[in-house]
Amino acid sequence: MISSLKKIINVTGTVIHTNFGRSILSKEAIDSLEWACSSHISLEYDVESGERGHRDRVTEGLLRSLTGCEASAVVNNNAAAVLLCLNTLASGREVIVSRGELIEIGGSFRIPEVMRSSGAILQEVGTTNRTYIKDYRNAINENTALLLKVHPSNYQIEGFSNSPDITEIIALGRETGILVMEDLGSGALVDLTKYGLPKEPIVKDRISAGVDVVTFSGDKLLGGPQSGIIAGKQIVVDSVRSNPLMRCVRVGKMTIAALDATLRLYVDGMEKNIPSIAHLSRPLGEIQRIAEAVYTELVKLLGNIAIIAIEDGLSQVGSGSLPVENIPSKHIVLKPKKISVDKLAELFRHNEVPVIGRISEGRFIMDMRVIYEKDIEYIIEAARKVKDERERMKAEG
Repeated sequence: MISSLKKIINVTGTVIHTNFGRSILSKEAIDSLEWACSSHISLEYDVESGERGHRDRVTEGLLRSLTGCEASAVVNNNAAAVLLCLNTLASGREVIVSRGELIEIGGSFRIPEVMRSSGAILQEVGTTNRTYIKDYRNAINENTALLLKVHPSNYQIEGFSNSPDITEIIALGRETGILVMEDLGSGALVDLTKYGLPKEPIVKDRISAGVDVVTFSGDKLLGGPQSGIIAGKQIVVDSVRSNPLMRCVRVGKMTIAALDATLRLYVDGMEKNIPSIAHLSRPLGEIQRIAEAVYTELVKLLGNIAIIAIEDGLSQVGSGSLPVENIPSKHIVLKPKKISVDKLAELFRHNEVPVIGRISEGRFIMDMRVIYEKDIEYIIEAARKVKDERERMKAEG
């Protein structure tokens, strides 16, 4: 039986595409996966003592080094991390969060609904666009368990707006003895501005500032396998880890192996080996060369079917990361002459290895940011199929 999963060529312009499996793993992570899948491994076995260990310990040393946390846990995604923390730390009690941070991300993941499912009680403060630390202070009562800050991963409020800095919330938490939690969404382990990317909150900075527990994704900007990471103070993480729900959301050896290898690249200063980082920081000149190579072949094959051009364009990070920031890229644009643009896109999509672009203003657009030499032949193959199909349609009248 043929698998329903297909390799695809992503020319949509969305680098970390949720529908396409998000981050591509590094060679190091893939190698780690291979030996982990083909061998018995010390997932929950302490070789030194000969006793049972814990799977979280595999990555804990790396996360401690990278974030400064006292302890950490790994679950199957960041939504699970948030749910687990809320259920552990605030079930039956109130969690204070700004109205401007009651986010919804892909798949209808909504903070209010996750909070309700966790058993915590939502206490909204402030307004959609303006919240102050005094709003948090005024909402605190004997049933308050947690002060929660949520990074708006997939939107940004601009203009007449205000949101307390995390340091203000931490200070209030210390003053009142209330735990502070931050959901960083995508999460960044290094300063992305050194790669010419927009500034994102760095997990280590939040930990050093004094947040009790931080949650973030192990894929997306981090570039590892789909997972959620819980990092923070030992006493908090230990309580989360002892929650019976932990077993429901824990990860297997494949995720641990791939995440371990990905984190080691960060520790070794080799994060450019991670495809997500490499794609997002790729030099424009390199993208231009790929675009020119593809353009030359497409003109040969489809010059009679479409007007073809290389244009300056923009890529987006995707998966709720850096939502209002775009990255300069190069697009190949096809404006069909005798077939509809929907049909053209369909023909590319129905290739044995589908080529997935996007349609805008009657044009089929292919963004070259994540296309490399090895991918060009798939685009050419799809173009040949388009040409053959057009000739068949023409012969049939």
